[in-house]
Amino acid sequence: MSDASDSTADALKARLPGELSARVQSLRVAGGVATLVLDAGGLSEGERAALEGAARAALAGAEGVTEVRVAMMADRAATPASPVIIAVGSGKGGVGKSTLSANLAVALARMGRKVGLVDADIYGPSQPRLLGGEGIKPKARDNKLVPVPSRWGVPLLSMGQLIEPGKAIAWRGPMAGNALGQLVDAEWGDIELLLIDLPPGTGDVQLTMVQRHKPAGAVIVSTPQDLALIDATRAIQLFDTAGVPVIGVVENMAGYVCPHCGEVSDPFGAGGAEAMAVQLGQAFLGRVPLTLAIRQASDAGEPPAATDGPEGQAFAAIAARVARWLDNRRG
Repeated sequence: MSDASDSTADALKARLPGELSARVQSLRVAGGVATLVLDAGGLSEGERAALEGAARAALAGAEGVTEVRVAMMADRAATPASPVIIAVGSGKGGVGKSTLSANLAVALARMGRKVGLVDADIYGPSQPRLLGGEGIKPKARDNKLVPVPSRWGVPLLSMGQLIEPGKAIAWRGPMAGNALGQLVDAEWGDIELLLIDLPPGTGDVQLTMVQRHKPAGAVIVSTPQDLALIDATRAIQLFDTAGVPVIGVVENMAGYVCPHCGEVSDPFGAGGAEAMAVQLGQAFLGRVPLTLAIRQASDAGEPPAATDGPEGQAFAAIAARVARWLDNRRG
C-alpha cells in the first residue's frame, strides 16, 4: 500500500470510537473502497451486527471513500479442531471455478482467516500453477500429507503436486475418491477454513466427496451464458441432495472491457447468474470481470486477489460476503 493510502487509512481509523478502534485488525483503502477487518471475538451475533453498523456509520461519508466493506474475524477461542470446509463447485468445466477458488482463498487470508486449499480436480489440477507452487512436492508426517505453503499465506494440496508434470490420471471413481480423502484428511495444523476446489460436474466423485467430508457450505461458479446456468443449477441440486447449504452464486467472466477503446461487451451474456440465483432463492455473491489482467496474473501464479487493484477488489467483495455467511453461521 502506498504512503498516501497509509495516511488515508490512518485518518479513517482516527474516526473510529476507542472501543471500535481497538478491534481493528486491518484497514486498507484502494480506489475509494475502505476494507475494514474487525476482531469479533466473544461477541454474539447481535453484537457483531451492531459493531459492523457502527463501523460503517463512522466511515461513511469520509473524504475519498465511496464504499465501505467490513469483515468480521471469528472468535479464535471457538475455533473447532477440524477446519470448516467450503466447497467450490460448478456444473461444468471452463467457467473459472479454480481461478475463483484460488483467489477466494487468498482474499480470505488477507482478511485474517487461516485458510487452506484442496485442489480436488483430480483430472485437471491447476492450483499449483495458480498459486505459484509448481514443482514443489508435499512431505508426509505420521502417514499424513503436509500441505505445501504458498507466498500468499494459503497452504495447498493438489494431485498436481504428486504426479509427474503432464502425466494423465486414468482412475475410476473409488480410486479418485480415496486420493481426494488423503488431501482433505491431511495435517492442516491451525487452519480454520478449508476450501475444496471440486472437479466440474455432478458425478459420483463429487457426490462421494461432499457426503464423506460434509462441507459447511458451497459456492457455485457460473458464467452468464444459458448453457453454464443450466449446469450450475444441477450443481445446486447436488448440494441440496447432500444436505449442504449453498452460500451463494458467483458470476464469472461478466463483461469484457476493451483495453484500447474502453467499451464494455458481454461475450457470455450479462446478469444470467444473478437472475438464476434470485429465481432459485440463492444469494448472489458478486461478479468477476473477463479481463486480460486476470488471465495473465493467473498464468504467472500471481493471484489478483493478492492486490488492491480492480480485479482484486472484485474477489475481496465476494470473500467479504462468504466471511459474513460464516460468521452468521457461527453466531
